[in-house]
Amino acid sequence: MKISKILIGIDDSKFAEYAASYGFDIAHTFNAHVGLVHIVEPAVTPETSSDSLLGMPMSTPDFNEMNLLDIQKENAENIIDRTVKKYANGLHVTHFNEYGSTADGILNCCKEFNADLIVIGTHSRSGIDRLLMGSVAETVVRNSHVPVLVVPLVEQ
Repeated sequence: MKISKILIGIDDSKFAEYAASYGFDIAHTFNAHVGLVHIVEPAVTPETSSDSLLGMPMSTPDFNEMNLLDIQKENAENIIDRTVKKYANGLHVTHFNEYGSTADGILNCCKEFNADLIVIGTHSRSGIDRLLMGSVAETVVRNSHVPVLVVPLVEQ
């Protein structure tokens, strides 16, 4: 088994942080090149400025889509920088900021990075929560052409 490139999916959650620590431990063991991917899913902004319940005008913040994209991009860069500083310790790290579907973004970055392994966290949702929210981890596992390590965070 040769692991020379590991893609780690991260976001601003404790689940992703825990998975990143696992991924970087493996990368240190194999002296592997790490790819960090953070996917920004498009934010949905309301089209109308009236409350549909009362028919009253709603006051909405003065954000346009470009401001929102800038905020999301800055947040993504902060998450990546924080993760690199905390775990890289001399490893070669490439980072990807992608926009769109999280699972598709991870799979696309895997191909682009030519990863040997994908490491992602899981929120451990089940039942109706999983049905409504979907499962990024499940979609990645089902569609990946490389091994996927799904790291659960067991809270005690």
